[in-house]
Amino acid sequence: MQGDAPTPDGQVADAVADNWVDTYAPAFARPYLRLSRADRPIGTWLLLIPCWWGLLLAMLDGGDPRWGDLWIAVGCAIGAFVMRGAGCTWNDITDREFDGQVERTRSRPLPSGQVTVKQAVVWMVIQSLLGLAILLTFNRAAIAMGVLSLLPVTIYPFAKRFTWWPQAFLGLAFNWGALLAWTAHSGSLGWPAVLLYGAGIAWTLFYDTIYAHQDTEDDALIGVKSTARLFGTDTARWMKYFLVATVTLMGLAVIEAALPDASILALVLVIAAPWAMGWHMAWQLRGLDIEDNAKLLQLFWANRDTGLIPLIFLGAALLV
Repeated sequence: MQGDAPTPDGQVADAVADNWVDTYAPAFARPYLRLSRADRPIGTWLLLIPCWWGLLLAMLDGGDPRWGDLWIAVGCAIGAFVMRGAGCTWNDITDREFDGQVERTRSRPLPSGQVTVKQAVVWMVIQSLLGLAILLTFNRAAIAMGVLSLLPVTIYPFAKRFTWWPQAFLGLAFNWGALLAWTAHSGSLGWPAVLLYGAGIAWTLFYDTIYAHQDTEDDALIGVKSTARLFGTDTARWMKYFLVATVTLMGLAVIEAALPDASILALVLVIAAPWAMGWHMAWQLRGLDIEDNAKLLQLFWANRDTGLIPLIFLGAALLV
């Protein structure tokens, strides 16, 4: 439990080296940007990527890409940044006592005293209002989906207190964008989006179990639950299950969206999307070492590329 003290300028322990927040942001803004994890952009990517999956799948399903989809893509990107920040702020408010007892998280702004709880709440509200402004530019069905997303977001920080599967609750929250973006394009929810949502949840269980293994010792001491603690040395086997579930559910989603109108080439491309993603996940499994925290963090960060891979194939399928 004895860890290094925060660096003099307040840099968070697991921040990306030479990140823009600690390098270029004004000093007064740094604690708030750190609270939003702006110094660790991987979370924004992991929240945004399912949105882009859902949008491309909806375009493929309807066969009607239009200029308004460009704003949906951009709006999702802005929304992912601010709502990830709001969610992380909420998470740190609820977890501030736990974070102070874990080596990796004790340098975060709240447990290290860079901001007060009141300041954090105000910052969370500001970010949420910005996210609402983006959401209100979408259709009514998408707005309703956005409001519903607050339920899993609110529950997630408490999940580690009552279940060994908090990563599943993170998956429910982080992949909601697949449903929202599909609905923003289509005006209603469809089965391909639901299947895609399930694929995203399985993917989240995969990558966040990797991430959670960094904290298993501290989590055991303070009584925090996680799939990493639950699986222990059997983690690799469970990861294979999540890999198969991700590929299977995404495969069903893309086939459902593409048929019956897609050309043979387009169908090959959409099927290649989950297949290629699965190979990247398999590559991570080959390098998995649950005792090597540096490797665990490296593999977790690699999931940005894992999620971007299907976008290449789905985008190509739209062009053929």
